[in-house]
Amino acid sequence: MNHDDSQDAPQPKAKGKIATRRVARSLAMQALYQWHMAGQSLNEIEAQFRVDNDFSGVDGVYFREILSGVATQKSELDQAFTPLLSIPLEELDPVELSILRLSTWELKNRVDVPYRVVINEGIELAKVFGATDGHKFVNGVLDKLAPSLRAAEVSANKR
Repeated sequence: MNHDDSQDAPQPKAKGKIATRRVARSLAMQALYQWHMAGQSLNEIEAQFRVDNDFSGVDGVYFREILSGVATQKSELDQAFTPLLSIPLEELDPVELSILRLSTWELKNRVDVPYRVVINEGIELAKVFGATDGHKFVNGVLDKLAPSLRAAEVSANKR
């Protein structure tokens, strides 16, 4: 199959918890970006995303948890990573801001997801949706943030 035909190929369905969570994170990051940019309510955005996207390969519960978690903890999440930024929060690229909020929420609230997975997923989202070197920026911030939110796990991994 040549490269031009690949766009016509159906997207593979996500299989397994890891894959369905990855899709949930990707959609949640896009929803958080839209929330930040458009100022719509997250309920409206969630409803729109569920209508506009095939959720059969998505961990819909995780998608909702991320949206509601980030919305209710937004100031707390921003306060967690703002000291690690080299620029003011207001100047952050909205995509990178959405990724940092999502990843910080996961680091704080989802200890069932290893911190290295959270960082890696944030980097991958930045590679797909962010600016050219956005993934390096996201990696740097999350790498500095993880020890303060997951001290025991990070130190156990360094042994």
